[in-house]
Amino acid sequence: MSTEGGEAPKEWVGAKKFSMKDRYTTTVLTNEQIAKILPHRYPFLLVDKVVEFEPGKRAVGIKCITANEPQFTGHFPDRPIMPGVLMIEAMAQLGGIICLSPPISEGEGQRIFFFTGVNGVRWKSPVTPGDDLIMEMSLLSFDERLGFASMTGKAYVGGRICVTVDEFTFALAR
Repeated sequence: MSTEGGEAPKEWVGAKKFSMKDRYTTTVLTNEQIAKILPHRYPFLLVDKVVEFEPGKRAVGIKCITANEPQFTGHFPDRPIMPGVLMIEAMAQLGGIICLSPPISEGEGQRIFFFTGVNGVRWKSPVTPGDDLIMEMSLLSFDERLGFASMTGKAYVGGRICVTVDEFTFALAR
């Protein structure tokens, strides 16, 4: 059987094999584990899973973009695009995971990591429903005594760069 244009059809892979093709199918931190670290909840928890992690140093996390997210009703109804500020917030949350891990023990009180600034942001391509935003954050400095941190990050979809940030700044509140 041939496809339109006379080409031979590609071999059927199937869901199981297809799901194993992607490097990021291995989960290091699940959504439930992330919720124990970050105070954010739906609709503002923007990291679905972490797939690579060096506590206190760097992480790779994923935000799965879906059409039913509230921002897409108005940004933009006929051509939904993930707002750039939400991409930055998702990356900042991944940064919070780096600095707040391991999670505190029960009874110690919730630690909150505030996103305080961003420098050198460059958006390179749009992110739309159906995409997986693959984010990478790296710690530049962290003064735990004063509670200030600095990070850098970038995010990709399908191997193409979507956003780069030269520096994020954070403050840890106790």
